[in-house]
Amino acid sequence: MNSINAATALSLMQAMNSGSNGLLDALYGAQQSSGGDPVQALQSAEKNQTTAIANEAKQPDVARDIAAFQAAVAKAPDAKTLLADPVARKVLLTANGLGGQTDYAALASKALLSDTTKADSLASQLSNTSWLTVAKTFDFANKGLSILKDPKVMSTITDGYAEVSWRQSLDQSTPGLSNALDFRSRASTIKTALQVLGDPTFREVVTVALGIPKEIAYQSLDAQAKAITDRVDLTKFSSPAFVEQFTKRYLIANQTDNSSQSSGLLV
Repeated sequence: MNSINAATALSLMQAMNSGSNGLLDALYGAQQSSGGDPVQALQSAEKNQTTAIANEAKQPDVARDIAAFQAAVAKAPDAKTLLADPVARKVLLTANGLGGQTDYAALASKALLSDTTKADSLASQLSNTSWLTVAKTFDFANKGLSILKDPKVMSTITDGYAEVSWRQSLDQSTPGLSNALDFRSRASTIKTALQVLGDPTFREVVTVALGIPKEIAYQSLDAQAKAITDRVDLTKFSSPAFVEQFTKRYLIANQTDNSSQSSGLLV
């Protein structure tokens, strides 16, 4: 069985040192309850997505990050230099589903600069398959910054960064909506339970939708994987209709869980 990636392992160690709830917060994140209809919020987000993302890209902080990223790519002599730039690294990783790893500069550099044509490359060994996907997409090890400097690729990354920023802003009114949108867009890539466990969004959505207690994180990876595969046929995630229903199931379950937790705090 593959191990959890180094960045995740480090964050889990820090969380465990901070107390019993720290590990769960690191894996799942802390959320606030919302009284609105999460499914209706999802439908509204879908309807307004294109306009909303365009507006998000114009927000001062987002526009500033995008401009800094474009400038960094233009002047960087190589990929290693680019990945050492905090803002450039944040934009690149965030746009490619690795936003939670932006603080791990050494890991990002080693993983994304590894040669994925070799079986022992670091990107190939990490349980979070997003590292391997990104490393293959840009192939920094063999092609440097050439792919990244393609105007179409640059546009895809900057648009992706604005989209992630927009998704995250939705959580302020509807907790979990960002996860729902991210999950729905990538769920078809799910092949194994370990992949689910190694991806923060997949872990959150799948375990909450299936009613698996967060405390299962204290059990072995084998036990966690079995808890998932016993409850859902992973091949079903290749069906858009199933993914849509599963996403809605997550949003409803997430709202119920958050409401219950809030009620408990008020007792």
